[in-house]
Amino acid sequence: MLDYSLKKFAQLFVTVFGVVTLVFFTLRLIPGDAASAMAGDTMSGEALELLREQMGLNEPLGRQYLDYLHSLITLDLGDTITTRIPVAELMAKALPVTLSIAVLTILLTVVIAIPLGTVTAYMAHKGRSRMDNLLTGFAMIVDLMPSFWTALVFLLLFSLTLGWFPASGAVTLDDPAAFLARIALPVLVLSVSQVATMARITRTAVLEILSEDYVRTARAMGWSEFRVLFRHALKNAALPIVTVIGLSFGNLLNGTVIVEFIFTIPGIGNLLITGINSRDYQLVQTLIVFYALLFVTINFATDLVYRALDPRVSF
Repeated sequence: MLDYSLKKFAQLFVTVFGVVTLVFFTLRLIPGDAASAMAGDTMSGEALELLREQMGLNEPLGRQYLDYLHSLITLDLGDTITTRIPVAELMAKALPVTLSIAVLTILLTVVIAIPLGTVTAYMAHKGRSRMDNLLTGFAMIVDLMPSFWTALVFLLLFSLTLGWFPASGAVTLDDPAAFLARIALPVLVLSVSQVATMARITRTAVLEILSEDYVRTARAMGWSEFRVLFRHALKNAALPIVTVIGLSFGNLLNGTVIVEFIFTIPGIGNLLITGINSRDYQLVQTLIVFYALLFVTINFATDLVYRALDPRVSF
């Protein structure tokens, strides 16, 4: 176990280092920089060069890269190039909002998708193919809908037409009820595709388990179908489901960027779009590295959960 953890940690380090390097140089291939974005068409060439020098953009690229690595190693996130506000301060305000949306989305997805997938597998096992095909087909159609399209439809239906949820307004943790109402639509939008994916994976995993000998033995012992289905079949199908939950959390990092922008939610995703539009290298680099670090950490934690669910798993 220790050897596996050390090996995975080394892989994590290499992955994050590769992301840091790739993001740093890729951003500088984009035409324009933070100084050009701030100046627009109103600043002369000499003044623009002076602004670049003040922002540290005239330093050699290798020197900028080494300075950035040093700041990461010392956990100094620095200030944004355009506003000179500490990046850590901006992240501290935006991160709770994004994490709240992600955690609530995962919880809602698990509560809906796992029972739905389990019941669908039971129907397929019993030969009720019509209901199974209906649920499976609906899940596949929902899974194909892009997040931005779903967000616009939900915004039009539940906010502008029915008026159930606010379409805009302040997002603050001081008022939990108002906060939950404000992020309800983003959570529903992100849950739609996640529920479809997780339900299909759960159905496939449970359906395979229902054909095993020990499931037939449990039925022969007189146990109820509910106990056989959820205690034995679902429990032994947990490994692929846990994998999907971990991957779903990673996919949410992509989805929140679009959804937060559409619903004007001041989270990490909206902050990232702001940094890209203003060519704020320091802000964009830090946020992308944070996303990468969070993603590989979740995958690492998912691997460790395997052993707790099934002691037969060998690392």
